[in-house]
Amino acid sequence: MSTSSKIPRLAISAGEPAGIGPDVVLAAALRDWPAELVVIADRGMLEARAQLLGLQVDLRPYDAESESPSCAGSLSIIHEPLAINARAAIAESANAAGVLAALKRTTLGCISGEFDAMVTAPVNKAVIADSGVPFSGHTEYLAELTGSDQVVMLLAAKELRVALATTHIPLASVPAAIDQNLLLDVLRVMDKDLRSKFAIASPQISVLGLNPHAGEGGHLGMEDLEVIAPALEQAISEGINVSGPWPADTAFNRRLSTETDAYLAMYHDQGLPVLKFASFGAAVNITLGLPIIRTSVDHGTAFDLAGTGKADPSSFFAALESALGLISAQ
Repeated sequence: MSTSSKIPRLAISAGEPAGIGPDVVLAAALRDWPAELVVIADRGMLEARAQLLGLQVDLRPYDAESESPSCAGSLSIIHEPLAINARAAIAESANAAGVLAALKRTTLGCISGEFDAMVTAPVNKAVIADSGVPFSGHTEYLAELTGSDQVVMLLAAKELRVALATTHIPLASVPAAIDQNLLLDVLRVMDKDLRSKFAIASPQISVLGLNPHAGEGGHLGMEDLEVIAPALEQAISEGINVSGPWPADTAFNRRLSTETDAYLAMYHDQGLPVLKFASFGAAVNITLGLPIIRTSVDHGTAFDLAGTGKADPSSFFAALESALGLISAQ
C-alpha cells in the first residue's frame, strides 16, 4: 500500500474516450468505495459524458495528501488532455496520444508507489494503431513500460481462472509461438503470482493441449507430445504443481475444475470463450508478471453503447473489487 495514504488508492485509466470506458468509470463514482478512486482522463470529456448520461458527479482535483475514501457522487481526477473534443461512439485517432499518456501516468504512479493498483477501462487497438503507434494491447504495453520480461494475461471469474500462453496474435501464428521456454516462463509467473498476489499456498495449474484431443497421441499434431509435455515435466521438476496437457473440450469438467486453481490455455480463443460464457460482464482481466497490480474489464469499447446509459458496469466494478482483494492479499 502506498505510504501517502492509509487506505488503498486505485488509479483508473478511462480508456477509449468514445467508448463505454467513461460510462463505467462514472457509474463507479456513484457508489461508496473503501478506497480512493483516482481517474486519469480529460476532465471536459468526463463532464460532457456525465451530462449526456444525466449523472451528477463532482470531479475534484486529485490531492496526493488526501486520505479520504471515494464517496458516492464524487471522483478524484488527474486531468490528462485530449487533442480534440471526444464524442460518444465517434472514435478519433487524434486522441490516441492522450489515451496512452493517461495509461502511462497511471502505470508510473503505481511503479512509484503513489497508487496501490491500477484499473483500466477498455481501449481500442485499431484506433491507436490508426494514429501511427504500434499497439497490440494493454498487456504488452504494460510489459514494455514496466520492463517486465514475461507477463501473462489471466481472466478470473469467481473460482474460474484462465491464463493465456499467447495473447493477441493470429491463430496461424500460434503453433510457432509456443515453445518449451515460453511455457516454462508462463508457468513460473503463474505459480509465483498465484502464491504472492492471490495468497494460494500451493496452486494447481491445469494446462490445455494445443490440438484437438491434445493431439490424440500424435495423430492430430505433435506439439502436445514434443513441446507441451516436456515443458510440464520440467515445471514439475521445479516444484510447480501442473498437470496436462488436457483436451480443451473436456478440461473444464466439474472434476478437474474443482482441483484447478488456474488453467493455462494455448491461445486467446481457446480458454476465454468458456470463461466469458460462464461469467460475461463479471470477469476480470488481471496481468500477472508485473511489479504492480493491474486489473481490467473483460469486454471491449462497445461504441454502440457509449453514451446511451445501457453500458453494464458490472465487470468494471468487479475489476475494482479484484484490485482491492489483491492489495489485501499482499
